[in-house]
Parts: sequence; C-alpha cells; structure tokens
Amino acid sequence: MGFTTYMKMTLRILLVLSVLHLSAQPKSNRFVVVLDAGHGGKDPGNSYHGFVEKEIALKTTLKVGEFLEREKDMEVVYTRKSDVFIELVNRPKVANKLNADLFVSIHCNAVTNQTPAGTETFVMGMSRSDMNLEVAKSENSVILLEDNYKKTYQGFDPKKPESLIGLTIKKEVNLENSIGLASVIQDNFTHNLNRKTRGIKQQPLWVLDAAVMPGVLIELGFLSNKEEGEFLNSDEGQTKMARQIADAILQYKREYYSDDSAGSAVTEPRVAKKAAEITGAAQEEVIMNDDKDGVYKVQLFATSRKRNLNSTDFKGLSNISFIFENNLYKYFYGKSSDLNEVKKMYQDAKDKGFSDAFIVSFSGGKASALK
Repeated sequence: MGFTTYMKMTLRILLVLSVLHLSAQPKSNRFVVVLDAGHGGKDPGNSYHGFVEKEIALKTTLKVGEFLEREKDMEVVYTRKSDVFIELVNRPKVANKLNADLFVSIHCNAVTNQTPAGTETFVMGMSRSDMNLEVAKSENSVILLEDNYKKTYQGFDPKKPESLIGLTIKKEVNLENSIGLASVIQDNFTHNLNRKTRGIKQQPLWVLDAAVMPGVLIELGFLSNKEEGEFLNSDEGQTKMARQIADAILQYKREYYSDDSAGSAVTEPRVAKKAAEITGAAQEEVIMNDDKDGVYKVQLFATSRKRNLNSTDFKGLSNISFIFENNLYKYFYGKSSDLNEVKKMYQDAKDKGFSDAFIVSFSGGKASALK
C-alpha cells in the first residue's frame, strides 16, 4: 500500500476521532484527568531483572490518582485499575468521550544495553532521531496484539515509517500545552528526586495523537538498568515518582486554567493567551539563525522554557546560541564549518555532562541532526 493511501486512511481515522470528541457529553466544571497505565493483561510491556512494566506502570498510576483525588475540584479517570488488556484505540477514547482536560500515559523504558538510565516525557510530534523512532515503534506495536487490528486501524502498521509520518497530518493544536506539562514533569524528576533526565521528545505515538486534548507519555526510567529498575519497582520509588507527576499536573492546572470567583470551578484553558505570549517572546527575543549552509553546531538540549545564555544550565560552556522551533527553544554550543572542530566541541559537551548532545548541520536556515 502506498504512502498516499496511508495518508488518506489516517485522515479518515482522525476525522472519526474528532467526531467522537464533538459528540461527547459536556463534562462538569471539575478538572478532568485521564490516567493511562501502559500495557496490561496479555501485554506485559518491558520485562528485565524480574521487573515488569505493566505492574510498575499500574501501581505508579494509581498512586498519581490518589494524590490528585485529594483535590476537591479534580476528577480522575483511569483507563485501567487492574491487570487487564486495554486495546490501544480505546485508551484515548476514554478521554475523548469525557472531554477530559488532560491525558497522561505512564510507561517504563528498556533497551538491550543495560547501561542507559533516566526519565523522559514524550509529546505528539515527529522526531528525526532514529533511537526515538524505535521508541515510537515499540509503544505503537501493542496494536498487533489486538483482534481485528487491521480493520480497527484501517491499514496503520506501527512498524512502517510511512504510517508514523501519517500521524503528523493532524494539526497539533495542543502541542504547546503538552510541552508545558512535560517540562514541569521532567524538572520535578530532576530537581526534586535527582533522577537523570533524557529530556522532552516529540514522537508519533498513536495513543497521544488520538487524544484530542493535551497529553504526555511518561517513561519513568529503564527497567533494563538494574539499579533504576529496583527503584521503580519499589513502593518508595513509585510513591516518589507519582508525587512528582501529580504535582506537575496540579501546576499545569494552575498555569493553564483559572478558577472562578468561588474557587471551585475550572474555566476553559488560556491556550490563546499563552500561545500569544510565547509567539511574542519568540519574535522579540529569539536569536534568529542566519548561518550559511554547511555550518555545524552541537545541540545540547531542547526545552519549552527560555534559558539565559549565561545560565548555569550550560555548565560553563560559552558561545551558546538558540532558535525557537516547533514550540521549543533549541540550544546549541559552538559553531564551525570544520566538522572535525565541531566533533571536539561535541566531546567537550559530553564531558560536561550533556549525554544527549548531538551534532547538527544547518541548511536553508534549519538544523538537522548529523547522521
């Protein structure tokens, strides 16, 4: 089946989902959060060293809900509260039918190399990173376990890049809000729990694309890393991680929503106002990239929050620049048309602790990861 056919099928699926959302019953004035514990039932997810993703995801998700349910104006809904298999297509449907304010999916990472560790939070989008694409394939592959998946997803194949690209057709009107929440989650993990962060990443994940409200998919850490797996498998670790996720959701609610005079009802999100603020900041403050083709730099990280170029976040590195693209501030170190020179800068960045840094080349005013 050709790429054009995939595009048409994806559009039909997204149209159906949009209709479902529009026909949903109006929700109450409470702030509605749908918590999605990844995997379950016949789908165990990742399993390493005796640590099972579906179990850790469920326990952590339930703890997040317990924290949130203490708030009087919060309504928490779960896609699953026990070890049952929930088809991927039905997870975002729960949120769409409720016209929920937020969709949060919780998972655990794993790779064959048992060294990697750290948390990362995904929002809907398309990344050029091959490693991230593998994550997308892995999280979407649960589709293949479902009965009649070919009919349900109308030709979508989680293993084919053209299917993943097709998911990006829909305008990501909620991307800004999702990035905002993801940023707080990652900051909480890092600053409050001293967990290693792998940052915020955009991926074509079906479960996020099908949800018509802001949403994130959280990878709590790597079960393949024994030390991190032990932490995530413990009651203490799950409670700590859940507390930070719940706090981030509450901060998101305060930032993007406003209470009425009685302090009990939640109004519509201030998306337009927030978007205008960010757009204005981008126009006034962003250092525009006017580098000629063939120039190389080292990308240190991307974030929804603007950093001062003299910030300690850059760990003493100088010659820092940035661009604002896809609602993210992308920060770069160094600049040269000599690739060998930039490779030395890349090593400097790695030595300073920027483990996820990579070299980019500029072409037509845009940065692309060096293959």
